[in-house]
Amino acid sequence: MSGARETPGSRRRRGLSAIVVALLCAAPVPGDIGACGQPVQRLDASRFFLGKLGIDCQQCRACGIQTKTCDLACNDESTGPASFPEGCVPLVHDGEVCLRRLLAAGCDDYGHYVDDSNPTVPSECNFCPVAR
Repeated sequence: MSGARETPGSRRRRGLSAIVVALLCAAPVPGDIGACGQPVQRLDASRFFLGKLGIDCQQCRACGIQTKTCDLACNDESTGPASFPEGCVPLVHDGEVCLRRLLAAGCDDYGHYVDDSNPTVPSECNFCPVAR
């Protein structure tokens, strides 16, 4: 990982990530738990992956994880994929659940998520599984 000093770009990225997470993870109103009543909306890939990069960087730093995946997540130039794989159409609710799971993950779990050789994906984030 690069130095521990924060640059203006990393502060902007963290701030933007916090805004994206807040927009995607706004708490439901009473009676609206489990997406009941939430309009069906496709998840915007660019916004989702930008938010995920911010969370990945935040968690990597908080847990002291040093991988290439963490370096990429903390790179101010990283944007993530612009689209989901063909045929994969996750909903906004799917993205909300995934980002909440990432925010709640402990350091041991997060180390597995950002492992460079054999990363795992939390089930809440596996909304586009690859057929094996």
